[in-house]
Amino acid sequence: MSDQLRLERHNGILEITLDRPKVNAIDRQISVQLGEVFADFERDDELRVAVITGAGDRIFSAGWDLAAATEGEHERMDYGVGGFAGLTEHWGLTKPIIAAVNGSAVGGGVELMLAADLIVASEAAEFWFPETMIGNLADAGGLQRLPRRLPYNVAMEMLLTGRHMSATEARRWGLINWVVEPTEVRSKAREVAEQLAKAAPLSVRALKEVLQGIEALPLREAFEAVRAGRFPIYEQMLTSEDHAEGPLAFIEKRPPVFKGR
Repeated sequence: MSDQLRLERHNGILEITLDRPKVNAIDRQISVQLGEVFADFERDDELRVAVITGAGDRIFSAGWDLAAATEGEHERMDYGVGGFAGLTEHWGLTKPIIAAVNGSAVGGGVELMLAADLIVASEAAEFWFPETMIGNLADAGGLQRLPRRLPYNVAMEMLLTGRHMSATEARRWGLINWVVEPTEVRSKAREVAEQLAKAAPLSVRALKEVLQGIEALPLREAFEAVRAGRFPIYEQMLTSEDHAEGPLAFIEKRPPVFKGR
């Protein structure tokens, strides 16, 4: 693994730190490596939650490495199993990803953040899309995800004009989950990760599996999809030891011991 990606694992949690001075920009090589990291994370039965963050306290990620773009990288290249930043098109991941946004996120940095399930951000962070000002489009998740998370006019304002959105405003719109002091971003992300790591693993994975599968369905069809046995992890959860352990632990007034089976 490149020294530009630092990996730490502890108590079922994988922490991934993007460390590319000065602005944690992302090129094709890093995208491929991140995609492999997330694929390995999904396959590793000992890991339950991942946290992605950036080195330093100023920039989470400035997005696509424009220096690499001037040297020949382009949008139609193979960016690996997870697409740009290894996560923006990594379909089928069933374990939760937390973005610990330690500083501002720009363009592709916002797109990486939006691909996570939960977001902790520094109160000093800002988010913006400069793409239209440099002859490009935010096509690695900005166009696809932002109008689904924000009111259409607010999303269009950001995408068209490149205006900056503060972490406080993003929290008010529901775009991010927690806004904390800059020194508390990692600790808050770890606190959330530790809480998720204690949950029943199959329940957590089934939740993501089902939500991904019903996202575009009408309400009635969403119910029918769940009842029709279309989701393997959900079906596995229903007959698992953990499914029985939860109620039993509650009745016995003790913490549950989940084994992921």
